[in-house]
Amino acid sequence: MSTQKLCAEGLGTALLLIGVVGSGIMAQTLTDDIAVALLANAIATGCTLFFIITVFGPISGAHFNPVVTLAFAFKGEHPWPLAAAYIPVQILGGVAGVWLCHVMFDLDIIQFSTTPRTGMNQWASEIFATFGLLLVIFGGLRSRPDTVPTLVAIYITGAYWFTSSTSFANPAVTIARAFSDTFAGINPAHVVGFIMAQLVGLALALVVLPRLFAHEE
Repeated sequence: MSTQKLCAEGLGTALLLIGVVGSGIMAQTLTDDIAVALLANAIATGCTLFFIITVFGPISGAHFNPVVTLAFAFKGEHPWPLAAAYIPVQILGGVAGVWLCHVMFDLDIIQFSTTPRTGMNQWASEIFATFGLLLVIFGGLRSRPDTVPTLVAIYITGAYWFTSSTSFANPAVTIARAFSDTFAGINPAHVVGFIMAQLVGLALALVVLPRLFAHEE
């Protein structure tokens, strides 16, 4: 088991949450306009995704997301023992990133979100967002692997705006955001619903994408 890969996944996921939560806190501090705050949050998250995927991709594959790790494992492109190690590291890295944000913005380190995010519309959004993320990743790898960092960054930036859930599409991110009662938070009671929806999106992707991207004979 590669310590280097695990460190890359943990650090990368921490940086992702710093981008998501930190930009949300800054936006909430600087403006009362929710649209402007969401725009700032989306752009910062997209920028963060671009650089962490570019930097850590050659080391760990730059998953930073249990759904992505599981997708590669089910496709036989990632060893299951390594997948089992990646997932807790991603979750712990995400929580550490949230706590560092709280330190940087002089907030209580330990807190829990009170932001409600639940209901069929949000669950449907998470199914779609997760399916779309995997579509972008595997479609990009099939056609232009060098563009995957850009594709993922652009997709998530856009998905902040065209999904009612603001496109978490990541169980590690979902869990970590429950530990921040700020702009990007999610009530801990609603985490399971989001994760279940993300797993449905994964299941759909595992059925559809191998057929969509199958190499023609």
